[in-house]
Amino acid sequence: MPDEILPSSTESAAGNRGRKPLIIGVVVIVLVIAGVLYWLHARNYESTDDAFIQSDVVLISPKISGTVAAVEVQDNQSVKAGDVLVKIDPRDYQIALAQAQASYNAALGQLDAAKADLDVTRVSGDAAIDSAHAGLKSAEAEAARAQADADRYQALYAKDEISKQLLDQATTTARAAAATVEQMRSQLRSAHTAPEQVSQRQAAVETRSAQVDQAKAALDQAQLNLSYATITAPVDGKVTRKNVQVGQQTAPGEQLLAIVQNDPWVVANFKETQLAKMRVGQPVSFKIDSHEGYDLTGHVQSFQSGTGSEFSLLPAENATGNYVKVVQRIPVKLTFDQIPDKDHQLLPGMSVVPTVNVGAAGDSH
Repeated sequence: MPDEILPSSTESAAGNRGRKPLIIGVVVIVLVIAGVLYWLHARNYESTDDAFIQSDVVLISPKISGTVAAVEVQDNQSVKAGDVLVKIDPRDYQIALAQAQASYNAALGQLDAAKADLDVTRVSGDAAIDSAHAGLKSAEAEAARAQADADRYQALYAKDEISKQLLDQATTTARAAAATVEQMRSQLRSAHTAPEQVSQRQAAVETRSAQVDQAKAALDQAQLNLSYATITAPVDGKVTRKNVQVGQQTAPGEQLLAIVQNDPWVVANFKETQLAKMRVGQPVSFKIDSHEGYDLTGHVQSFQSGTGSEFSLLPAENATGNYVKVVQRIPVKLTFDQIPDKDHQLLPGMSVVPTVNVGAAGDSH
């Protein structure tokens, strides 16, 4: 059998040199394709590490002044809306309520008395007018009869048929009857003032009614003040920043504690150059720094109407001095599709890395 002819080392090296450019070319092509695919994918996503968890925080303050009698919660305790947080000594407000109740009852009594007086004035006024009319008619009839007797006696005296004494008596009687007529006319005029008296009594009733309303308002305020002695949670959440102790003197508006609500969201400060295709309603994925591997989803909720620097304590004055253009950041509110479970609490200030799918369609409106 003839010996095999093996390739020389020179020929092997030449072959390796020929394959090397081919391998490099293939690698370059693969990298270019991978780069293009990554670019096509990445251009539909915008992300930032300048993002933080936010939640609504309700500051709890008393509406009345007083001494703290009890503190029913501790720091970081979960509470439900309506749970008692703090109790203020209610005794001063209980006394004020009793006084307000007494004043209200007294005002009601005065109103009832004024109404009764008005009713009596109305009834007596009508009766007085009727009585005065009747008395005047009777007095006028008596005066007419007395005057007729006086005239007749005057004629008889002229004929010397009666004495001067009888004539004087008849004349006096006629004058007295005429005076009685004038008296009854005066009484009738006085009786006709009854509507004015009724108006006065009506005004008194209205005044008493206003006093009742005022006393009722004071009573309602006293009841409210007493209810304010018990401070309850207005929302569900967790107690934080507790700054109240038993025996402490409180004043209206003084911050006692805060409640962080269980409704977290994310404020992401995107660069203005990242917002070209970002729309409300686009889906978002979240990576939570404190919970590695625990990813959440959500969507774009809204955009702040201005850059972060515009609402800072000292906004930039670009019209003065030298100007250097700086890419601005816009706060974007991102909400979660579902509230995280208890094992993965999201607290205000925690860091998040959101990624928005800007290639997806946003809300039509």
